[in-house]
Amino acid sequence: MPSLAPLSARSVMLSLLLGSHPDRMSAAELVRAGEHFGVPPATTRVALTRAVAAGDLQRADGDYVLGARLAARQRRQDEAVLDAETAWDGTWEMAVVVVAGRTGAERAALRDRLTSYRMAELREGVWTRPANLRRPREYAAEVVLSTFTATPDEDPAALARQLWDLGDWAAQGRSLLARLEATPEPAARLAVAAHVVRHLASDPLLPTALLPADWPAASMRTAYAAYQDELRSLWTVAR
Repeated sequence: MPSLAPLSARSVMLSLLLGSHPDRMSAAELVRAGEHFGVPPATTRVALTRAVAAGDLQRADGDYVLGARLAARQRRQDEAVLDAETAWDGTWEMAVVVVAGRTGAERAALRDRLTSYRMAELREGVWTRPANLRRPREYAAEVVLSTFTATPDEDPAALARQLWDLGDWAAQGRSLLARLEATPEPAARLAVAAHVVRHLASDPLLPTALLPADWPAASMRTAYAAYQDELRSLWTVAR
């Protein structure tokens, strides 16, 4: 894997708030935390102002909290880090687009939404995944979709390999895990951790029976949870 670029000051602030789960943080607390990652106070203040202007952060009684878009991203990250699965009975979720004539923007928005539910496109307009997640199927409310549960006749493990490049995902995951373990410097470690959680967010969260051997996701979750504890310790000092 090529070297990872250091995070910008703004990305440092957002990564801290996304990863450490504080209810809210003051500017002074974020400035002190930023210094730990090599971000000068003046640069942190500019980054916070720009993050608010972009809607990434909001002000609440003088503190900073995640904006709506990043709060949704945090929930998706949490799903990837926490145990989101339930017992699997072999059925699959399926969503089929039944309305034609949509604009490109509408198609892209639906694609993004279904991907956020960890579904994959079997063919154009046909989305599916194993029905093993606890999260509600809120996408079923989309008027352009008909939704079902189904059981494939073919080998479900082969179908999973057709839908997701599991070998590539695992290889990237193992590389990131090794890099996180080998990176002690705070700013570089934060950058690697941000890539770890971003990679976990793309984990299809398949049933164990459909995963290849040595799937690294559980080890990545454990490592990232430990890193979150590091961030929480930093917040305790910053306060």
